[in-house]
Amino acid sequence: MNNEEFFDILKKSFSKYIETNARSNEKLKILHGAIAEDLHKKLSNTSNVNGNYSVHSLGFGNGREVGIAGRYANKTVDIAVKKNGNPVAGIAIKYVMSNYKQNSNNYFENMLGETANIRSSGIPYFQILVIPDKMPYFDKDGIIKKWEVVNKRNINKYIVMSNDNVDVYLHAPNKTLISIVNISEGENLSFIDKSCYKKYYTTSPFSITASSKSFEFGNNTIYNNCEGFIKSVVSSIIST
Repeated sequence: MNNEEFFDILKKSFSKYIETNARSNEKLKILHGAIAEDLHKKLSNTSNVNGNYSVHSLGFGNGREVGIAGRYANKTVDIAVKKNGNPVAGIAIKYVMSNYKQNSNNYFENMLGETANIRSSGIPYFQILVIPDKMPYFDKDGIIKKWEVVNKRNINKYIVMSNDNVDVYLHAPNKTLISIVNISEGENLSFIDKSCYKKYYTTSPFSITASSKSFEFGNNTIYNNCEGFIKSVVSSIIST
């Protein structure tokens, strides 16, 4: 899956979110399933040489997530990779649609915790974070109170983490993909509430592309390059 195809998958996932609701897992099936399928195809090319791999996720194969035994607790992961029936890697995916800033620290701290739990048991763990560079902030009644713009202050903790030595800091993912995207048109319009917002994206054409925002990440993070990230994940898996 090249980067253009990845952004098209993000668009389809966003559209499914618009059609359903924030709690529906239908949008996850699209995104998680596409990444799992791509990973499966690339790992299949190494089968019979490095072992037999299977990939488990919503939207792919039997459509089920599976658990990985962490050091402290078992964790059902978004995408799990098994080699000859044994877990050898996991990938967590977070696709934020709105209200990012109020939850930003929680997202980050949860990521650190689940990564440490899995990596401390000797299994590589990877993370994907997708966020729009501008997104609505909905209040409890669905009214759009403001538009949140992603800036370096919001991303700085990921920049710091991207320079960590992953062999020392087990809370840092083996590799992280951060994809900051632009969802066209909507940010230039005046929406009153979630209903208007969803109606627009249900009836009007739009695109999702890589954001023009630039950030300097260290070697442990890949920015807006899904194709490069998947290659890195595959390389890590087959080397174990």
